[in-house]
Amino acid sequence: MFLSLYSTMMLGLESSHVIRLRMLKLTSGGSDAFNEMHLMISEKVDAAFESGVNVMAGASAEKVIGRYRQHVAANAARLSLPA
Repeated sequence: MFLSLYSTMMLGLESSHVIRLRMLKLTSGGSDAFNEMHLMISEKVDAAFESGVNVMAGASAEKVIGRYRQHVAANAARLSLPA
């Protein structure tokens, strides 16, 4: 129980950082912002599908949250790179 709570709280904190980075990129406008918007939407659809498949395959909440955190970490690394 505690591990799931910790992972969920960390996912929220990590996600807020990625949201901040994405908003900075989107407010800059241009083709980079347009591409980021499309990437963001496709990633969300893919992540929802992946988590649904994992739940149907019997994955625990901890594993599903852990996988989301991997996606969030990858986005944070990508968005933190200088343009």
